[in-house]
Amino acid sequence: MEYKQVIIVRDDIGLSRGKLAVQVAHAAIIGCDRADKGLVEKWKKAGQKKIVLKASLQKMMELKEKAKKAGISTGTVVDAGLTEIPPGTITSVVIGPDEESKIDRITGNISLLSD
Repeated sequence: MEYKQVIIVRDDIGLSRGKLAVQVAHAAIIGCDRADKGLVEKWKKAGQKKIVLKASLQKMMELKEKAKKAGISTGTVVDAGLTEIPPGTITSVVIGPDEESKIDRITGNISLLSD
């Protein structure tokens, strides 16, 4: 069985590459903290596959709700506002780690983050 974690970042707030990297890191940790520890261990042993996608805030929250309804752990990164964006800005959502097939049913048609 394959395992992965998906992190969805907002495509409308123009984060710098460094800020984006930090938000993705926050999301990855939140996902590990919230997921079933057995799933986290399986995911780690399989190489900790992570996929970063982009979407609007509305779409991110829809995907989070779908994941929650499917029994997949989720989390939201809310920025403290110390650098580039106002405090309380939602920057990303994490789904998993969990079984890849379960996550793909929710995020399979969302665009990858690219330059």
